[in-house]
Amino acid sequence: MQTELQRGFILHRRPYSETSLLVDLFTEESGRLTVIAKGARAKRSSWKSVLQPFTPLLLRWTGKSSLKTLTKAEPAAITLPLQQTALYSGFYVNELLTRVIEPETPNPSLFQHYLKCLTGLATETNVEPTLRLFEFQLLQILGYGVDFLHCAGSGEPVDFSMTYRYREEKGFIASLVKDNLTFYGRDLLAFEALDFSDEAVRQAAKRFTRIALKPYLGDKPLKSRELFTQNILLLK
Repeated sequence: MQTELQRGFILHRRPYSETSLLVDLFTEESGRLTVIAKGARAKRSSWKSVLQPFTPLLLRWTGKSSLKTLTKAEPAAITLPLQQTALYSGFYVNELLTRVIEPETPNPSLFQHYLKCLTGLATETNVEPTLRLFEFQLLQILGYGVDFLHCAGSGEPVDFSMTYRYREEKGFIASLVKDNLTFYGRDLLAFEALDFSDEAVRQAAKRFTRIALKPYLGDKPLKSRELFTQNILLLK
């Protein structure tokens, strides 16, 4: 069974047999799936320059098993110009999607968030607000429910100036303890509003998303994060 043309992106690719590629796709209508791109590594393959990350593509594939065969891939627009920090951030977002979303589960809204995230990475000087927004949107779609507006202990509205300690599966509880799990009320209110314009809020948001995404990612470290750290050290 062959699909209709769908919009999509390459999340990851790796060699398969002598001349082919295994390609992880993220598509608007079918979600994440893995396809074989037969002959894509051959010298005269037209797919060599097409099957690249961050290029909006029109894609078609065939097959009923979990491993499909790619039959068509053509650019829908020019490759988004990600460089330096934005490029590593793009690899990070791709790895997140590869590891945390279920295969062949349609999610058009997440596709739109992803497209806006890549556009933000390509155009904004500071990539941090774009990354934090995408992480929170991803958590919402994964069904990660947490109340940022009320103390999980008392039910009282979060106070701007108080501190709250995060407890997994319960939420944020007012506390005087200050450690990696502690957040100011102003942070929580900004999280609810998806407002990452403040540097201190962005740092708190990064801390929170690392905590919240860990159950989905497990103990295996993110390769994109290691790659970014290694290259930053080389530049120093």
